[in-house]
Amino acid sequence: MKKTHNTTEKKGLHPRNPHRFRYDFELLIQNCPELKNFVMINEHQTETIDFSNPDAVKTLNKALLITYYDIQNWDIPAGYLCPPIPGRADYIHYIADLLAETNNGIIPKGENIAGLDIGIGANGIYPIIGNTTYGWSFVGTDIDEKALQNCKKIIADNPKLIDAVALQLQIEPRFIFKNILLPEDKFAFTICNPPFHASPEEAAKSALRKVNALESIKSDKPVLNFGGQNAELWCKGGELGFLTQMIYESVKYPKQCLWFTTLVSKKDNLKNIYKLLNKVGAAEIKTIDMAQGQKSSRIVAWTFLSPNQQHHFINAINL
Repeated sequence: MKKTHNTTEKKGLHPRNPHRFRYDFELLIQNCPELKNFVMINEHQTETIDFSNPDAVKTLNKALLITYYDIQNWDIPAGYLCPPIPGRADYIHYIADLLAETNNGIIPKGENIAGLDIGIGANGIYPIIGNTTYGWSFVGTDIDEKALQNCKKIIADNPKLIDAVALQLQIEPRFIFKNILLPEDKFAFTICNPPFHASPEEAAKSALRKVNALESIKSDKPVLNFGGQNAELWCKGGELGFLTQMIYESVKYPKQCLWFTTLVSKKDNLKNIYKLLNKVGAAEIKTIDMAQGQKSSRIVAWTFLSPNQQHHFINAINL
């Protein structure tokens, strides 16, 4: 059977997202020949990969980063989170829209627009996409020294990132902004993909459900097709516990960040998040819905600045 190229637009992705159409495997293999080993023809006679295979997912990421973001050297250690790039790109594009609302409808670009990536992991995906697409600079933080060492290597191996991305180890894992946000810092936004689960067992059960959804043969062993270390997948109190800490800490830095933002995976957590944000006196709260195929998520953003203060903030940094 002859393979066919599917140019169908993926449901729900941001209109500026370059991954909103089906993957062009011919182009991706041209840029990353090793991807060829993982591409197969499915029952619909279209090209795909086995998304339950961690090596296939990582190699697809390498090909996407070479093709769309000019990242020629990228790798992560075994077992670390290998994020699906289309969804990560969506988050960056929605942040750009959020900043544009405070900037007369124009997306602010360039290195003066600084983002704080909380939990950058070993992959550095958000700074890569944000810097390549909009020229933004980033500080990436993590509690995992090995993850930061890998990010350091990615930066060193891709010189365009050297002046754009700084890294900082969070030496007190129970805190998020403490030790990180210095008095002189001015961030246009924070970005975060918090741990979803409250325990390793909960993370393992979730991984097993995902694999069984991808595979025709049911498995009783969880395989983390997108990887993930303990700190990337779970924390005490789960997603809500992590975000509760983040919200309470954000109050201490009301004028140092324009928009605090985070992904919220579990819709049931929104009610408590809104309640907390109102309790701590957020001036404005926004929820941005995101979707990729059947999967839905959302970004929650909040600021302690009035509309007039927001405008002055973006003008002061967007020179």
